[in-house]
Amino acid sequence: MPEGGTVINPWSRTVAGDGAFTPGPPASLVLISEPQSARAARLFVRQYLAYYLPGASDEHVETVALVACELVTNAIRYGTEPGDSLRMVLDADGDRTRVEVHDPVRRHPRRRCPSDERERGRGLLLLDALCPQSWGVSDVPFGKAVWAEVSAKPSW
Repeated sequence: MPEGGTVINPWSRTVAGDGAFTPGPPASLVLISEPQSARAARLFVRQYLAYYLPGASDEHVETVALVACELVTNAIRYGTEPGDSLRMVLDADGDRTRVEVHDPVRRHPRRRCPSDERERGRGLLLLDALCPQSWGVSDVPFGKAVWAEVSAKPSW
């Protein structure tokens, strides 16, 4: 315990004038396996980036929100069963924002050939466009983590 018996919140970023810590949003969010969780993921990304990367461009924030939404939607469709949960983890610095979505299924996602007849199956193509060579899949103890990194630098 720090000097004086003060407990430090690991999620805090700033110290108020009176010495109290002001907590920021946590780096992870647990979601349930239902379509509404994609919206919750977008909102969480916006709140997280507003706090930890306040100078981020609107384009960066919206791109990260879209990537998070796609990863969560794919995890719900292909990586969970009804009643399961998944976890989204964020990490941001001045160069990039990383989004990880953990789900309980070990099967890795695979690209599908584009089709005008299917309404689904374009999520990985979207990741290729938004995060070229900056996304992948890692095995974790209880399933997998699909991750993507969005550059904070303008693409032009």
